[in-house]
Amino acid sequence: MAIAWAAFAPPEPDSRDQLFEIPHGTYARRMAGDKVEILPDTIRLTLGANDTLLLKNLDDVPQVFGPVLIMPGQSFRLPFEKASTYSFACSAHASGQMSVIVDPSPAVGWDTLQWRLRHWTQNVNKSTP
Repeated sequence: MAIAWAAFAPPEPDSRDQLFEIPHGTYARRMAGDKVEILPDTIRLTLGANDTLLLKNLDDVPQVFGPVLIMPGQSFRLPFEKASTYSFACSAHASGQMSVIVDPSPAVGWDTLQWRLRHWTQNVNKSTP
């Protein structure tokens, strides 16, 4: 019964935000020569589930994401409405670039089940030290 629910119920998360934080001291570490990776090269989102990118700047200096300057202590929320691959300039990333892949909402059945398993695995990996 649980597998049938997981395969056929539409994804309905508590929040559609996918949060990424730029930690305090990021700029200082970079200036000291540390090749710290704060954000992944690619962020993957899914329409209708987690289709809003939320960046929080906890550092002491402004950070650039695309055309937006995120001041210290501020957040920037970017909702996506179309499945596609997007590229952004990003000062918090060592390469200065970041991609966001927005997948379409999963089809009912095996696609939804696979989506739930992938996201469950990602959340388990995030919480494991």
